Amino acid sequence: MPTPTDDRRDLLTVIAYMRAAPGKRDELHAALEALIEPTSQEEGYVNYDLHQSTEDPDRFFFYENWESGTHLDAHLDAPHLRDFAARIPELLDDSGLSVHRVRRVA
Repeated sequence: MPTPTDDRRDLLTVIAYMRAAPGKRDELHAALEALIEPTSQEEGYVNYDLHQSTEDPDRFFFYENWESGTHLDAHLDAPHLRDFAARIPELLDDSGLSVHRVRRVA
């Protein structure tokens, strides 16, 4: 199955991960799913895939690809992302949100 970076090594890939605060798994899951539709309408969007850990169901990951860092920065400043960021203290555990910008090299 092809991935977006098979033919587009110039894409900016983002791997973001977080863990739900105790008792907040379902609420976090719903909040993350609510980000998908508006994000898919953004300029520079390629994919925005939500994953849940099979070993720790409280841990969620986004695997994203963007046309450029400028597009990602605009996404991070979008109203739906700012609204989600305001909820991080209530939804995430103490480790917070980790966001990694990477480029495919092989």
